[in-house]
Amino acid sequence: MAALTKAQSEPNLAALEDELTCSICLCIFSVPVTVPCGHNFCASCLELTWANQVRDFSCPQCRATFAGRPQLRKNTVLCRVVEQLQGCGAGDRKEDDEREEEEQEAAAPIYCDSCLQAAATQTCLTCMASFCPEHLRPHHDSPAFRDHQLCPPVRDLQQRKCPQHNKLFEFFCSQHSCCICSLCLLNHKLCHTSPLQQAKDKAESALKKRLAELHNQSEKSVQAMNSVKTVQSQVAATAARKRDLLRAEFLEIKALIEEKENQTLKVVMEEEKRVCNKFDYIYKILGSKKNEIQSLRDQIEMALTEGDDVLFLKRAAALQRTSIKEAFVPVIEMDRNMIHAAYQSAINLKDVVKLAMNVSVDRRTDAKPPPGKMKPPSVPAPNKPVAKKKLAADCEYGRTSSSPNHGLNEQKCVDLYYLPLVPVSADAANVTLDFNTAHNKVALSERYTKMSVSDTLLNYNHHPQRFTDCPQVLGFQCFKRGIHYWEVELQQNNFCSIGICYGSMERQGLDSRLGRNSSSWCIEWLNSKISAWHNDAEKSLPNTKATKIGVLLHCDGGFVLFLTVEEKLNLIYKFKAQFTEAVYPAFWLFSSGTVLSLCQMKP
Repeated sequence: MAALTKAQSEPNLAALEDELTCSICLCIFSVPVTVPCGHNFCASCLELTWANQVRDFSCPQCRATFAGRPQLRKNTVLCRVVEQLQGCGAGDRKEDDEREEEEQEAAAPIYCDSCLQAAATQTCLTCMASFCPEHLRPHHDSPAFRDHQLCPPVRDLQQRKCPQHNKLFEFFCSQHSCCICSLCLLNHKLCHTSPLQQAKDKAESALKKRLAELHNQSEKSVQAMNSVKTVQSQVAATAARKRDLLRAEFLEIKALIEEKENQTLKVVMEEEKRVCNKFDYIYKILGSKKNEIQSLRDQIEMALTEGDDVLFLKRAAALQRTSIKEAFVPVIEMDRNMIHAAYQSAINLKDVVKLAMNVSVDRRTDAKPPPGKMKPPSVPAPNKPVAKKKLAADCEYGRTSSSPNHGLNEQKCVDLYYLPLVPVSADAANVTLDFNTAHNKVALSERYTKMSVSDTLLNYNHHPQRFTDCPQVLGFQCFKRGIHYWEVELQQNNFCSIGICYGSMERQGLDSRLGRNSSSWCIEWLNSKISAWHNDAEKSLPNTKATKIGVLLHCDGGFVLFLTVEEKLNLIYKFKAQFTEAVYPAFWLFSSGTVLSLCQMKP
């Protein structure tokens, strides 16, 4: 019975062991920790996986990304379960030792029950005794023993007898998994019973089938391991190739920058050489003028030493007629316009490089929806026309462009112009809803992209981020840097608010209402009335009919725009703010007929 109990418990232990296996090292958990998405890993495995990362932390199992490095805490419940499982393993080792001892005992010879000295060669199941060749002879010679059933030597004959009826086991009950005698059949008449040999053949066939399945599983495991190694090698080779390509690209960038530097420095050096050559020429002219003046001084000094009055007067008259012009130094300057143009070209190049680097660094992968990945925005080639959506610099006055709607939801990027900035591209964000923030009356559907108000409470599990007083819900993605754009469709009714908020906004009480605190900004539709709300201050807006709203968030520029996305882009309102925290899309549904849907931006 103990063996039977162990056989029944072994599949449960195997299943439990599979559940307590780390998906990184494929071993039983060692100091298990839990990440925010709910998966568990060994603390050392997770630390090693995230060792070389400074951002873009993700779950190794489901690839869910996190805004920052999660705080890893020991899962005490799993630790206790692992300890109990390991304790069961120690018990299994003890049973293995006992089994080994039983096997050693089974290897010992079976002695004759008559002489107790010679080894038995056969056992009589009728006499319930084992005999050596000498004492077995009557069973072969005497007709009285002709009907006795002989078999190879059996060590413990009592195990083959029914303890209740003291008769040999002849049948097997598959329902109770036990051997029974002929008298036990009366108690098992409703069970499926079969002779021992037939039951043995059936069990043997099942075990062989199980062995074949285990062999196939083992081969599949080996193939999977080889596949993992192959993919790992391919990833390493791909990464090496990408590194080489990146080095080549950056070397080319450095060469281009150095060439630009040399060209700019050459312009300044040539201008310097031109001006210095002029100065050298003037210096030579002034030297000649100096020699001419010195020669005239020498002649006058010689004339003053003349004693003959006639000769003196002749020389004096001649010297007085000699005139020398004053030394003149013309104004010589470098071409300031040329120098300034060269310097400005360097400044412009620096700004372009800084802008490109900021765009590449500030793009956050945690702002992408978990279901899919979007391609990075394409950079237009030089002198190639690009379709742009032009918004006026002063958005407070509502001057907008008339670009069609399809440009926003058919491109990965939304190209925009602002007066104080160069043309920039906004990331088209596929926003999904965060289930853990949804109020108990907010129903989420269509893969967390559609929200509505339920007539009854949905009894969501308690979560510290869940709204408790207002039927509100936040987006799963957060944005801290860069420019981002998403669209919301008003499917039914207009009793709703669309906006943004900090993750630290209150989740309960009056301060948890969107736009009624300093941590949120929103546009509110109350039937035909439209208002802008921030810090509990309302500003009435002109009524505009719209079924799709675009939200453009400029984290670095410090503003958020709300647009109507129809045949023309029309500005609803612009909020200006210095965002000090990560910003989340936020939604508030007032009545049960309100339905909002997040538009999925096509790549």
